[in-house]
Amino acid sequence: MTLLDLIGVWLAAFLTLAIFSFLFGENPIYRFAEHLFVGVSAGFGILVALDQAVWPSLRAAFQAPHPFLKAISVFALLLGTLMLTKLEVVASLWPEGRRLSHWPIAFITGIGVGIGIVATVQGFIFPQLKATLVPLWGEDFRTLLSNWVLVAGVLFSILYFYFSFQFRGVVGRSALRLGIVFIMVAFGASFGYTVMARVSLLIGRIYFLLSEWLRLV
Repeated sequence: MTLLDLIGVWLAAFLTLAIFSFLFGENPIYRFAEHLFVGVSAGFGILVALDQAVWPSLRAAFQAPHPFLKAISVFALLLGTLMLTKLEVVASLWPEGRRLSHWPIAFITGIGVGIGIVATVQGFIFPQLKATLVPLWGEDFRTLLSNWVLVAGVLFSILYFYFSFQFRGVVGRSALRLGIVFIMVAFGASFGYTVMARVSLLIGRIYFLLSEWLRLV
C-alpha cells in the first residue's frame, strides 16, 4: 500500500467515525464531517454537470449546421445566465436583477412539470395498470392467490382514497379497513426495504473499518 492509499484509508476511517459520533449527540467533529460531505458532494456534482451535460450539449448545439438549433442554444445559455442573478453576490450588486431569475425558473418549472406528467403516466401509471390486469382463474393455486390479493389490494386502496362517496354500514367500513391494511403493508414493506438498505451500508462501513483500517479481518 502506497503512502497516498494509507492516507486515504485513515482519512476515510476518521470521517466514518466522525459521522458515527452523532450517536453520542451532535458535536463539532460530526458537524465538520457533515459540512465536508455536503460541500464535496455539491462541488463534485457541479463539475460532473458541467463536464458531462452543459459543455457537451453546448458544443454539439453550436456545431449544428442548422441556425435554428444555434438560436435555441443561445436562448438556453441566456436563460442559464439569468439564473445567476439569484445569487447573493449578484443581488447585492444589482438588487433589481433578482427578478430576472423568475423567467428561467418559470421556464424550467413548466418544462419539468410537462415532462414529469408524461413520464409519470408512461412510467408508473400505465405499467401499474398493466400489472394489475392479471388472470383470476385458470392458473395454479399460488398464482391465483397472488393475483387475487394484488387486485383486492389495488381496489380497496383506491376505495380508501375515494372521498366522493361516504361508505356506511358493515361492508363500507370493512372495505375502508381493508384498504388501510393493504396501505400499511405497502408502507411497511417500503420502510423495511429502506432500513435493510441502510443496514447494508452500515455493515459495509464496519467491514471497512475492521478489514482495511484495523486489518482484523
